[in-house]
Amino acid sequence: MAVGATRGLLRFLSYGSGKLSVMHAITIDQPGGPEALVWTEVPDPVPGAGEVVVEVTAAAVNRADVMQRQGHYPPPPGAPPYPGLECSGVITAVGDGVTGHHVGERVCALLAGGGYAEQVAVPAGQLLPIPQQMSVQEAAALPEVACTVWSNVVDIARLRKGRTLLVHGGGGGIGTFAIQLGKALGATVMTTARESKHAQLRALGADLTIDYTAADFVAETQRFTDGRGADVILDIMGAKYLDRNVAALAPDGHLVIIGLQGGRRGELDLGALMAKRASVSATTLRARTAADKARVVRGVRDQVWPLVDAGTIRPVIDRTIPMAQAAEAHRLMESSDHLGKILLLP
Repeated sequence: MAVGATRGLLRFLSYGSGKLSVMHAITIDQPGGPEALVWTEVPDPVPGAGEVVVEVTAAAVNRADVMQRQGHYPPPPGAPPYPGLECSGVITAVGDGVTGHHVGERVCALLAGGGYAEQVAVPAGQLLPIPQQMSVQEAAALPEVACTVWSNVVDIARLRKGRTLLVHGGGGGIGTFAIQLGKALGATVMTTARESKHAQLRALGADLTIDYTAADFVAETQRFTDGRGADVILDIMGAKYLDRNVAALAPDGHLVIIGLQGGRRGELDLGALMAKRASVSATTLRARTAADKARVVRGVRDQVWPLVDAGTIRPVIDRTIPMAQAAEAHRLMESSDHLGKILLLP
């Protein structure tokens, strides 16, 4: 019998006996290092109105999970306390008011939290189908990155054919996805990453790879674009790169900030921004309302999923690790020695 079926049978027997049904999840009793992640028994989720319960096949690791573990990024009200912003699996229960989904359906999901668990309750509007010719496990690498990149690069910054995109952190999950989406949209794509990752990023479609440890990305961007700069910059660094990102922007360019790995407070030269008629936006996805997340998911399903189904965009998975060993995955994430996504398997 498959592991998932065995877990489901045990839960059925537990319910039948009148005992509280439990699952395992990664909990964080106190913020700290990777050792703060503990695999323990917790109550099974119950679907609320408009929700389904997904038995998790795989969950992906994101930088936001590391921040949550450190105490810097708590889950929004009502979200599960366990880390994990995306997963894939099979629907095992459907709450009141849910239409168009059924028990046994294979899905992947954007989460506000709770992916590091054997089960998670998810608003139905945040579900995506498993792409064609892709395993359920592989699909766990897609929802968070697809929704983050599409909502910022396409929905906000309006990247389109013939424009230039600069992606910081091209070797991570966000970066490897953004490179592929930029190329699929017909943009010229530049990226910063360690030199050891350049060959793989060029294979994904990067037109220019910049070693941020040895080169000035502003000078390289200006040189590559004949002095014009980047129309869209997707930034994970925040304060550390703020002034240089503005310098690297093209006229009428758009800087979208989605991470604060380089700090949260910086000085913005408004004169330089005005001279370029440029704009800056900064967003997070986790704390948005369920309605806004559902809107983003619809946009991804309509505009990105056909590219994934066609094989134009594919998940880049560095490795899989047992979920009970999530601490190892976090150490790898913090080292930045991975390429693409790290998956956790219950």
